[in-house]
Amino acid sequence: MNKKNIALLAGGNSGEAEISYKSAIIIEQNIDESLYNVYKISLHHTDWYYTDAEGKHYPIDKNDFSLTINKTKIKFHCVFIAIHGTPGEDGMLQGYFELIDIPYTTCDHTTSAITFNKSYCNKIVQAAGINIANSIHLFQNQPYTIQHILDEITLPCFVKPNNGGSSIGMSKVNHSKDLEIAIQKAFHEDNQVLIEEFIEGKELTCGMINANGSLLVFPITQIIPENEYFDYEAKYKGKSKEVTPAEIDETIANKVKSTAAYLYNKLNCKGIVRFDFILKNNTDDLYFLEVNTVPGQSAESIVPQQIRAMGLTIKEIYTMLIEESMKR
Repeated sequence: MNKKNIALLAGGNSGEAEISYKSAIIIEQNIDESLYNVYKISLHHTDWYYTDAEGKHYPIDKNDFSLTINKTKIKFHCVFIAIHGTPGEDGMLQGYFELIDIPYTTCDHTTSAITFNKSYCNKIVQAAGINIANSIHLFQNQPYTIQHILDEITLPCFVKPNNGGSSIGMSKVNHSKDLEIAIQKAFHEDNQVLIEEFIEGKELTCGMINANGSLLVFPITQIIPENEYFDYEAKYKGKSKEVTPAEIDETIANKVKSTAAYLYNKLNCKGIVRFDFILKNNTDDLYFLEVNTVPGQSAESIVPQQIRAMGLTIKEIYTMLIEESMKR
């Protein structure tokens, strides 16, 4: 059997590049070598290249996303996108690969672009009948006043880059005097900022994959951060307790899973996707937080934990992912 060539795309143009490379290590270790030849491609702005075992760089021909090594041209059957943030999670690379007709492992360019924009995604989710936190969407080139924000938003609140992830540039604001500083911190990462009211409750997250014609929903994880919220340190430096499967009532677990599955289909998702929710204290009200269309795959990441908890291996899931992507 001829093995398929898989391009594992890592890096990117945002502060999440470091996390992307960590994800790529785990992915490369767990792609089935009996089925696939894996080439890890680094991407940073216009610099796209493969590095061989001796450390030699080979540039990617962007006309057809091919690689030439020792006068042999390598073309790819599928691209495994492991880039968090831009351009791997916002639809840019998806549009490129659609133009040159190469399958890839994530949502399409439209879904990726919409879900990457937290404010626009929230509006679609709310229209679908799911609870979201009250929020305000700011643009860097448009005026705003702190008083107007405080008239619309109750403190405490979260201030975050509207397009971005991994809690980079995010702040929890308890006092009005700290709001402007938090807004500027978020604007340092993005030209749009989302301000959301804080909802006190349990943070629950659920991954899934569409494979073999059906949706496989992973066990739920409850996130219990040591810090005030699930920030960068909690996500990547072990400053949180992550319980998988979550120790929650079966009725709530079914609600989380069914809501996540409903949104996966409503948003036309593909590949491995993770949905984050808050279960409001002393209620059964579930609030949508965000969707991750390129969820982390590093040793610290949640999705690999969920896969192991359901008795499957990461290698099995990656094979499902690649095969399903090539069918599309």
